[in-house]
Amino acid sequence: MATLSAYPNTNTNTNTNFLSPTDQSNHDRESIPPMQNHPSAEPDSDANPNFHSPLLDPPDSVPPAVAPSSLLHLSFNQDHGCFAAGTDHGFRIYNCDPFREIFRRDFDRGGGIGVVEMLFRCNILALVGGGPDPQYPPNKVMIWDDHQSRCISELSFRSEVRSVRLRRDRIIVVLEQKIFVYNFVDLKLLHQIETILNPKGLCAVSQGAGSLVLVCPGLQKGQVRVEHYASKRTKFIMAHDSRIACFALSQDGQLLATASTKGTLVRIYNTIDGSLLQEVRRGADRAEIYSLAFSSNAQWLAVSSDKGTVHVFSLKISAGSPGTTQSRSTSEPVVSSHSSLSFIKGVLPKYFSSEWSVAQFRLVEGSQYLVAFGHQKNTVVILGIDGSFYRCQFDPVNGGEMTQLEYHNFLKPEAAF
Repeated sequence: MATLSAYPNTNTNTNTNFLSPTDQSNHDRESIPPMQNHPSAEPDSDANPNFHSPLLDPPDSVPPAVAPSSLLHLSFNQDHGCFAAGTDHGFRIYNCDPFREIFRRDFDRGGGIGVVEMLFRCNILALVGGGPDPQYPPNKVMIWDDHQSRCISELSFRSEVRSVRLRRDRIIVVLEQKIFVYNFVDLKLLHQIETILNPKGLCAVSQGAGSLVLVCPGLQKGQVRVEHYASKRTKFIMAHDSRIACFALSQDGQLLATASTKGTLVRIYNTIDGSLLQEVRRGADRAEIYSLAFSSNAQWLAVSSDKGTVHVFSLKISAGSPGTTQSRSTSEPVVSSHSSLSFIKGVLPKYFSSEWSVAQFRLVEGSQYLVAFGHQKNTVVILGIDGSFYRCQFDPVNGGEMTQLEYHNFLKPEAAF
């Protein structure tokens, strides 16, 4: 982890949606229903139904002379317009376009935040303590209201929280072998899901205006489980022979991209019927896939790995609802129009007729990067665990190397608002 100098929070005016007046003209104000302070009545051995609201006010901000900060967590918000960083002193919120830090909160006791989950651009966050000196116990999810500058509720568990996902109507908490789905308004426990060992806290939820689709690891190696809550259907997909390393959902929840621990192939599935729609190749050698992301129109897929290259693939999903798209035969190789070897499809092994990425961007090999599509056309935003922020543009017709448009180190003092 990179360590860079920390400095005190100078923003004393906490906005209800993390946006300055100039930003609000370009973004709708996000809101959720007011939370009711009713404890969950669902008994469970792992989910402790102890909710406390309100909690005590947080400790004062960090004084100027503090130790350097280490980055513990990075995550985009649901529309990829902002991202959150958890450090060993607190958390920070950044706007992607234009890039700037819009909020930070540093704590003077403990301070380590291992998970920060935003809810679009509103004032509600989910926090989990982390690092060597956590601000909160790592087995608790703290619901933070920055309009009130304090935690308003907490969810307690008997094991460490691996990740949290938020929607306007749901809170999803991921433990190592179990997932809990809560109603956001009253914190009532709605669903429990058993999973295979899931130390990364893999989980994805749809963010469209429609019904909730949730994807998580199944109970077998290489299997993913898809929950369609509107139709009350559960679909299991045997996506890979190896263990699942990463997956992503399209905004509407109809497309699922998966990668295994082998890291050579990425597969795109229809979540409704579980059919394989497309298969693309990241490379020939093993790699650890860190991040997968669909573009907002599901035309492109971005992939980052420990090989130091971000790839952008063209998705060949036909127009119309992906739910009605006919899947390709899993035995027929997917041939890219960019492959010079496509004419020998079926003669040589499948590797030579694989569908390769349209565009690439080179980074430092071995470092961890998170990727998403920017709000500007044909742009990709890349976040590094070293504090790096890149905005790149790709050519959708000719492909090739992406053009770097912007770079910042968001942990440096000069990145402050």
